[in-house]
Amino acid sequence: MALQGPQKTVVQLVAVVVTMGALAWASVPFYDWFCRVTGFGGVTGVATKGSDEILTKTIKVRFDASKERDFPWEFKPIQREMTIRIGETGLAFYEAYNPTDRPIAGAASYNVTPYSAGGFFEKIQCFCFNEQILQPGERVEMPVTFFVDPEIVDDRDGKYVHTITLSYTFYEIDLPEGYAALDGQTENKMN
Repeated sequence: MALQGPQKTVVQLVAVVVTMGALAWASVPFYDWFCRVTGFGGVTGVATKGSDEILTKTIKVRFDASKERDFPWEFKPIQREMTIRIGETGLAFYEAYNPTDRPIAGAASYNVTPYSAGGFFEKIQCFCFNEQILQPGERVEMPVTFFVDPEIVDDRDGKYVHTITLSYTFYEIDLPEGYAALDGQTENKMN
């Protein structure tokens, strides 16, 4: 039995709505994957070890820090910039401080500019790979180990890059269950 008139239209509309919902649901992980693979939007790569090749050509790396509005931590790079040879492993530190009287969990999002350098900036180890939990009054230094892939010098756009800015933005996330319970016990003991 073939669908007629209004029934056919309803089935088509439902199919369109389901398809649009599926595409919307898949767009975020697909976009994230696309950015990580291509470096689009300044998303960096992740490496398991340093580069096998170190060039004599140098590049300046600047470090930037910001935080979400109303996020109570203090957050800044310890060193504002460094010059390294392309392919050389660099190590930089950021400092975070929790001036409040409660534990706070945070996560960092990141990117590099110019965007054309994103696919060539490789992080080996980074505090941004994990959530960070700071206790009341705690101050920590958080490392990021990285290198700039030597292939940047042969890239159509990358070869003109002389300075890369690595930016992090910290934002608050929910404390893990165990920490949330401990935080509640601490508050109850104070009252």
